[in-house]
Amino acid sequence: MLENVYDTLVEPGADLRMGPSLATSWTTSDDQLTWTFTLREGVRFSDGSPLTSQDVVYSYNRIISEKLNQAYKFETVRSVTAPDPTTVVVALRKPTPNLLANLGGFKGVAIVEKSNVESGAVKTKPVGSGPFAVAGYTSGDSVKLVRNDAYWGGRPKLDGVTFTFVKDPTVALQNLRGGEVQWTDNLPPQQVAGLKKQGDGVTVESRSSTDYWYLALNQGRKPYDDLNVRRAIAFALDREAITKAAKFGLAKPNQTAIPEGSSWYYEYAPYRHDPAQARQLLGQAGVRGLTMDLMVTNEYPETVAAAQVIAAQLKDVGITVKIRTLDFAQWLDEQGKSNFDAFLLGWLGNIDPDEFYYAQHRTGATFNFHGYSNPAVDKLLDAGRTETDPAARKRTYDQAAKQIVDDASYLYLYNPEVVQGWSKQVTGYQVRSDRAVRFRDVGLVR
Repeated sequence: MLENVYDTLVEPGADLRMGPSLATSWTTSDDQLTWTFTLREGVRFSDGSPLTSQDVVYSYNRIISEKLNQAYKFETVRSVTAPDPTTVVVALRKPTPNLLANLGGFKGVAIVEKSNVESGAVKTKPVGSGPFAVAGYTSGDSVKLVRNDAYWGGRPKLDGVTFTFVKDPTVALQNLRGGEVQWTDNLPPQQVAGLKKQGDGVTVESRSSTDYWYLALNQGRKPYDDLNVRRAIAFALDREAITKAAKFGLAKPNQTAIPEGSSWYYEYAPYRHDPAQARQLLGQAGVRGLTMDLMVTNEYPETVAAAQVIAAQLKDVGITVKIRTLDFAQWLDEQGKSNFDAFLLGWLGNIDPDEFYYAQHRTGATFNFHGYSNPAVDKLLDAGRTETDPAARKRTYDQAAKQIVDDASYLYLYNPEVVQGWSKQVTGYQVRSDRAVRFRDVGLVR
């Protein structure tokens, strides 16, 4: 939603290649340690204030100094400066080939207004420079956006967009068919194939995503610190059955993170479904009568469906699974405290291989909640962040991917499709593989 309110310095096109946004052009020094961005002139925030290079500097330095969730994307940044109102200079400690992806991906770095943040107003009425502005919200229910007539990219066709949060996909589909809403990304997966054929006044489209879904085991707890136990669980899983139950054919099983079709894809699948091998490995680890606490959330119903299949598969090798279903706020709290044996979740909107691996598998990294640590993987992930030769970088990430899978750091399950539906009244909307939802070029025929 926020990609409709905020802008980033650069942004990915439909092919996920980075192109201009607030920055119209950029250059790099010969040693690739200095990136100079030229900003678009005449850009204003939705409250009328001009957006200058100082806003970019403030936005980036705030993330770094306050150690916000995106801070790991700035680990190679030495400084961010603004020599003039339309120029931003990012100085690096090491070459960073994925800098543009870090700054502009779907989970990129929004340029915020300093006064809006420091006054605290950002919590209730955030101010950005995107095609729409926040007009109001009801916590847990809806967010209302109105057109930003001063948007630098041209006046949006829509008067506004109201996002209403509907957890039940059946209700979301009913609302779409009934005309109460004109767009949804929450369709019942078992009905998608039929909806694509029937039409029924609704357009449904899907495309391969850059997401992955996985099972994580808490390596800070016994017996999950034992590689044989983790590998046993990996062999016990039937990914085809899990994928079918969770996504009804709208996903492709994969034992690595990066989906087939990406230039970074690494084909590697060492864990066939082999309960006998799983039992043998558990025996070697001296594990019998294991009970696993598996944490899932109704926020992502596919985790609940997948957990039920996984529980049945692990029961077949002597592991009893207790499924613990939490609301997402509780889930995140428990994850942060490492209060789990295992959890199911997905990682969404990735572009560069660094996004697939570093924050999740580097020792002590931001999202390494499961306690994985391998110095060899750390070395590879660090090298991948600074390697500028594409072929060498691909080899580095292939090695890292293989080791992560061999160590059963994550037990990867599948790469899903992005599935969205909209009314026949909607024009100009495109489903994106990075899951960004952009309404700036969308119209509505009445």
